[in-house]
Order: sequence, then C-alpha cells, then structure tokens
Amino acid sequence: MRRRSGPDGERGLALPSWTIGASVGVVVLALLAFVVTGGPDRGDEAAADPVSESTEPSDPPSESATTKPSEPAKTPSETATTTARPDRDRTGPRRNAYVEIYNNSTVSGLANQTAAELQDAGWKVVGADNWYGDIPSSTVYYPTRLRDVAKLLAADLGVKRLHTAVAPMRFDRLTVILTGPL
Repeated sequence: MRRRSGPDGERGLALPSWTIGASVGVVVLALLAFVVTGGPDRGDEAAADPVSESTEPSDPPSESATTKPSEPAKTPSETATTTARPDRDRTGPRRNAYVEIYNNSTVSGLANQTAAELQDAGWKVVGADNWYGDIPSSTVYYPTRLRDVAKLLAADLGVKRLHTAVAPMRFDRLTVILTGPL
C-alpha cells in the first residue's frame, strides 16, 4: 500500500491489484454459494422463521435410555380405552425413525400428550417442546430419505400436510409441528 498525494493536496490509498482481484473473487464466490443453496427461501415460508426455546439433543438417546420396563399385556378391552388410536397397526417394522414433536398451538401439553401416544404406537420420540412461528396447519416435516416413513407417521396422527424439512430442523429425523388437537 502506498499513500499518494494529489496535485491539490488530496490524499488517497492505492491498493495492489491482487488485493482488489481477491476481493472481487470472494464476492463472486459468495454470490455463487447463495444461488446454489437457493438463498433465504428454503421451500416453506411458514417455517422459515421458527425458533424453539430448548436445545435439541445432539445425538438420539441410546436404546437403554428409551427402554421402558416391561408392562403386563393388556386385554383387548383395555387396549380400546387407551388414548392412542386403537385402529392403527402398532407392530409395523417401519416405525423406526426418530421423531420430534412441537406444539405451535395454545393447547397446553399438546406436544407431550402426542409424544406419549406415538411412543405407545411404537415410534421413537426423542423430544417434545414448543415451536414459535407461523405454521398453517399441523405438519409432518421429513428429510427426503424418510418420505415413506413420514407418510406412515402422518397417517398414524391423522395429519394431512407433509413437507420436506427446512432449517432449523434436523435432517436425520421427522419433525411434527402441531397447530391444534388432532
């Protein structure tokens, strides 16, 4: 860098041409990354601004952390009176994805109640909390590789809206956002 004075005593700074070229290159790379990643619109404006109050677990719980003590078998009449939907097949081998449930309604405890029902139905629920944002209706969000499992979860819950996962959601599990009782 050299400082130069002009004929009228004006002062300025002359940068080497490689510095200017590197700066232009950084700006071009940033614009390219913006275009490739799709910019700020990730596919669902309704979920683009949500924030959860709690931190999510960094790893799914181990099998020992989620295992419940064995319970006595229920008779058919006891099964029909549980809060989980009795008309669903609970032995399906495909209920193997991790699930997080979020309450985006004014109904207190909705996420925890739904989480308990899903665990009774054989799902691996790893979290339940509140969600803050504008979601149009109860939705099951899924990473692309879990689309078929997401359809099964939506059927179990009676949720009609499915959507691909968006940030800040985790992309290794299903995310359910509830806007009211099911």
